Parts: sequence; C-alpha cells; structure tokens
Amino acid sequence: VCDFGMPVLHGGVRYNCRVICYNRRVLLIRPKTAMADNGNYREGRYFTAYTAPSGGGGSETHLLPTNFANKFGQRDAPFGLHYITCADGTTIGCESCEELWTPQSSHIDLALRGVEIIGNGSGSHHELRKLSTRMELMINATRKCGGVYLYSNQRGCDGSRTYYDGCAMIVVNGRIVAQAPQFDVQDVHVVTATVDLDDVRSYRASQPSFGIQAARLATEEGSGGGSHGLLCDDIHLVFDPLDVSLSGKNRPKVAEEDLSLQIAAPQEECCLGPACWLWDFLRRSGAAGFFLPLSGGADSSSVAAIVAVMCILVTKAARDDPEGNVAQDCRRVCRQDENSLWVPATPQEMGNHILHTTFMGTDNSSEVTKSRAKRLGDAIGSYHLSIKIDLMVSAVLQVFQLATGHMPRFLSRGGTMSEDLALQNIQARLRMVTAYLMAQLLPWVRGRSGFLLVLGSANVDEGLRGYMTKYDCSSADLNPIGAISKGDLKRMLLFLSKKYPDFDVLAEIANAPPTAELRPIDAATATAEAGHSQTDEDDMGMTYEELGYFGRLRKISRCGPVSMFRKLLVTWSHLSPSEVASKVKRFFYYYSLNRHKMTTITPAYHAEAYSPDDNRFDLRQFLYNTKWTRQFAVIDDIVAQHPETDKDKND
Repeated sequence: VCDFGMPVLHGGVRYNCRVICYNRRVLLIRPKTAMADNGNYREGRYFTAYTAPSGGGGSETHLLPTNFANKFGQRDAPFGLHYITCADGTTIGCESCEELWTPQSSHIDLALRGVEIIGNGSGSHHELRKLSTRMELMINATRKCGGVYLYSNQRGCDGSRTYYDGCAMIVVNGRIVAQAPQFDVQDVHVVTATVDLDDVRSYRASQPSFGIQAARLATEEGSGGGSHGLLCDDIHLVFDPLDVSLSGKNRPKVAEEDLSLQIAAPQEECCLGPACWLWDFLRRSGAAGFFLPLSGGADSSSVAAIVAVMCILVTKAARDDPEGNVAQDCRRVCRQDENSLWVPATPQEMGNHILHTTFMGTDNSSEVTKSRAKRLGDAIGSYHLSIKIDLMVSAVLQVFQLATGHMPRFLSRGGTMSEDLALQNIQARLRMVTAYLMAQLLPWVRGRSGFLLVLGSANVDEGLRGYMTKYDCSSADLNPIGAISKGDLKRMLLFLSKKYPDFDVLAEIANAPPTAELRPIDAATATAEAGHSQTDEDDMGMTYEELGYFGRLRKISRCGPVSMFRKLLVTWSHLSPSEVASKVKRFFYYYSLNRHKMTTITPAYHAEAYSPDDNRFDLRQFLYNTKWTRQFAVIDDIVAQHPETDKDKND
C-alpha cells in the first residue's frame, strides 16, 4: 500500500491530497483539511482547505483522468475523509503535515474510529530546536490514543531559504521504534519496522476513557462510525506467526525495543542544517564551488566551518559508495571525470576544489585577524589568498576629491560622523565588488571551468539591528548564517573546535571580541584578543545577548515598544526602569531606521524563529516613524510612575 502526496483538482477546486494506492489502483483520495499559512508557509495561495459535505458520511467520487482510466481501467475513486479497512481487519488512515499541529488533529478522530495505522506525509522545514516539538506531537498522539504513526518528511532544499530535515520515523503507542537521521546529504532514507497490531488493540482497550469517547462518537453518528471506512477485501497486511510456511529465517522480528530520541543539539543543528542546504544549492546550481570573504571573525569563520562540515559529510558519503548519487555529484562539482570512480581522499581535498577564501585587508585591519583567517583556511583546505584593498579605497576617494574638492576624514582624525561612516562603508562595499570579481575569475586563474557562488556572513542579530553596510559583504548569493544568532554561532564554533581537533583555531575565533576593523586602530585601546580598538557591541550600543531578547520578543512574542518594555522590566529586574527604557528605545530606533536593508538582504538559510527576512518570513513595512512618538511617550509615562530607588542608582 502506497501513500502519495499530490495536488488534485476536484469540483473546480484545487486540494492538497494524500492518494492511497494498491496494485495499480487508487483506493482513496484524501484531501487536506487545514492549510499551513504561517511563517514560511503559503499553502493557501495554492490550495483550499477541504470541508466534507453534510450528510452521506462525507462521501464523494472523483472522476480520474481519461488517460488513467484507459491505462489502468479505473474510471473514478473515492474522495473524502475516509480510511481503509483491509480484508484482515487492519485499518489504515492518514493525515497531512499541518493537521498534526492543529488543536483538533485528524489522528484523534481516526483513532476513535478504530484506525490502527496513521500515515503523515509532511513538508516540515528545519528550524533550530523544532524537531523535539515535532517528535513530542507524534509521541503524545500515539501515547494518548494508541496506534502506529508513520511519519515521512521531505528532505533537502526547496530551492529557497528553507531546508527540510527528513527524520522519518515510526511511533507505536508512544514509543519510537524507527527513526531516520535528521541531516544527511543523501536524498532518501527509508526506515522499516515490524509491529504487532495486537499491541495497539490491547493498549486502547486498557484505557476506559478512550473506549467511552470512541463509543460516544459512534452513537452520535448513529452508524458505528463505519461511514468513513472503505472496505478493500483484497488487501492483507498482517501475517500469522503460527503459519508453518514462515520459517525462522524469514519471520520478521517485531520491533519491541524503544529507541532513544535522536535530537541534535542546537550547536550541531547550526552547522549540519546549513551544510546540507549548501550542498543542495551547489550541486543543483551547476557552480564550481564557493567564494567567501574570510575576515577571521566569528561570522565569516562560521560560514567557512559550515562549508568544511559539508565537505566532511559529502566525502564520507562518496567514499562509502563511490558509485552512488552523492559521489557522482561530487565528481561533477569538483570538475573530475564523471566516468571515473574518483572521490576525495579527505574533506580538505574536497575543500581545496570547491572553497575559495580571501582575506581582504586594509590599513585598518589587524595582523591577528589576518593570521586567524590564514590558519582557518589551511585547516579546512580552502584555496586562500590574503590581499589589501587600500589601492581601491584610495582610488575611489581621489575620484570623490576631484569631483567635490573635499577629502573625508575619520572621526578620530578630526572628521564628522558622516565622514567616518562613509569611509567605513566604502571599504565594506569595495570588498563586495572584489568578492564578485574573484568569484568569476578564480576558476579561470586555477585553470578550471565554471563560476563560484559568493557566500555572505551577516548573522540574524546584525540584520535585526541593521548593523551592516547595504551592499557590502552581507550582499552575496547565499548566506548560511543569516538566521542564526551570534550566541549560537559562537557555541557552534566551540563545538566544532572540540569535535575536530584540526579546527582548534575556531575556539580562538569564538572567544575574540567581534570587530569590523573599518576604523584606524587606536593602540591605546586595542586588545590582544580583538587585535583592534573598534568592537561591534560598542558600535551598536547594545550586546548580542540583548539583541537576542529583542529579536525573540519582537517576532515570536509579537511585541511592539511598549509591550516589549513591560516584559523586559520584569526580565531585566537588575536594571532600573529608565535603563530598560533606554535600551528598548535604542533598539526600536535602529530597527526602524535600518529596516529597509532587509528588502535587499541575501537569501539566507532559515534557522531562527525571529529571522527579520523581509522576503518571505517577516512580512513587515520598511518605512517607520523612527521617533515612535506615541509608544515612547507611553514608556516615559511608565518610567515616571516607577521612580528609581537608591539601589537602582547604586547598581
């Protein structure tokens, strides 16, 4: 028995359906009753939620296409919220994706009608810490109602910002008996298990409350609930263990042992999910690899580390099966003879073929970050260059001077803040221009064909705050960390430095203060760890940890300035009301001032529920009143009602 997902036009309406087939025959077309229209999902743009007609047990007939009828001899098929009853008494039903997440899930009704096996063909994308929620829903569903739950999820990149993380599983009465890996470069994973349906029947019969509700449903409908069941008297799914024709060799073993939940830690998810997403993009785009401006800071180093993890996954899969699909894609991407059985000997060998990194320094860059970039490039095997772009910066400034008669200066050298920002931005934007030049020509320089995809490295907190130059190195073809927080990235770097000893430089990078290195170095305030006097958190006027709070409250908790202030007044009880108010106001000022940057942001891997991605996930205006006149006035009134105590002042 096969269960397929398929769009079906029925009665002039397009439905998202499960199509259950057996021996070249359609047994049932089961339409979806709840659409996924939140977050990244736009199912309602393409499909309509199905509502069963009143009376007749919700039974309809769908006329199959003429070519189907001619080829398979079947003219029509049942359409509606039915389930299948097999000749041996086994019952099979299904629900689809979003229906598992709704308050009144379809599996509850199916279980009360006696359905023992419930399938779910899902399209649930990865998000940090989401898998545990997904698992809990299935475990609790079968623990509460009993039954066998077959969960199959899409795997791979959908051609956009989301990655579907598979993790197919089989759950019986609240126990996981089979589970596929969450992240992998293989397209398909199949999991199997032999289950004893008597366990389901016994489990349900042992719960009086289940029996009461099932009997009540049957009584209310006045038909024993059978109006939703379709009898298929030629299907036999169970076997008799007493059958003498089954020898010990071919008698399947019932899955009795519970599997522990296999859930990756967030720091593992941060590298594994984007790594698989990048591999899908690389092999499907036809590109010859990636180009990454590698500054030696945490963000660009995180991107480099993710590519290194991708190389580790692909190299292992290719070496395990040199004739498999992964190995074939690897040969094509690395521009090797596709008729050979070449596979990379090490992840570093693959990294040298596909990853190109360049440290683009200026007179404002430190030797510390240059050294870190070089050591990381060597560790992961990238084709690495170290260059200085001062000639380009000087040339642009000379053109400006010829045109206007003025030469801007940094703030520390007597200039204004406008001059200072312009001088920082021209460095950042010239790095973007250089990155695309390198991406086009480095394959030619190395005697190879093709082009490189440029990787960006702006994290979710910087996007939320707008702490980036529009059209700098945050502008790229892809950004694997654009929806990951700085805190999660640092934890990922520390995790990788321990898991892969060759990547020990990642720990040094994770512990260094983040710096843009766009202003002249002040030797008096520069630290050995940062190598520079300019740090991100000083520039932003807030910490990355605070940005995480702001981001979650703004998006996940749907807070504006006043409601965010009220919540943080309790959460940040160690701060005075005026200090909390100042931080909230500063955040919303810069958020609204820089929101326009999100309209051109590089497509980023969706990983965090508070991503500010304007294209698909966070659909908000990009022109705000940066003064937030009414909201800030309300905050001021609340602060006035909470005078600071001596403790607040001393703290």
